[in-house]
Amino acid sequence: RPSPYPLPGGERDYEIGSNLTQARRFISVLKGMGCEFSLDDFGTGLSSFGYLQTLKVDYPKIDGNFVHDMASNPINRAVVEAANQIGHAMGMQTIAAFVENDQILGVLYDIGVDFVQGCGVAKPAPTEEIVSAANQLVPRRSVGT
Repeated sequence: RPSPYPLPGGERDYEIGSNLTQARRFISVLKGMGCEFSLDDFGTGLSSFGYLQTLKVDYPKIDGNFVHDMASNPINRAVVEAANQIGHAMGMQTIAAFVENDQILGVLYDIGVDFVQGCGVAKPAPTEEIVSAANQLVPRRSVGT
């Protein structure tokens, strides 16, 4: 959701790095300002499971390397299902990255993934275009203000 606190250079994604104490503090301060956080690349390596428990993020974002061929690869589908179940067990909504076609979108819907992103849903566009399109869909409330 748009925040009244613009980030430097319009950036929305930041790499936390390996200092978990500093990362927790950073997340806590920005959450107090209304920001939400996702754990990117969730499911790649066991460390991401530890980060999900340690960092107070809002959403695990399931890694696109598992999502992109999950409709034809039963192992990757199992990883996506497991990551989704873990997120839900922790009371979080989940995001799947790299959704490139309707077949993948359908499988994610069947699994119960909450949010999706990728060129199969919408092509990347400048922020101004997205805000303008959203304002046309919801004329009573201006997005981003």
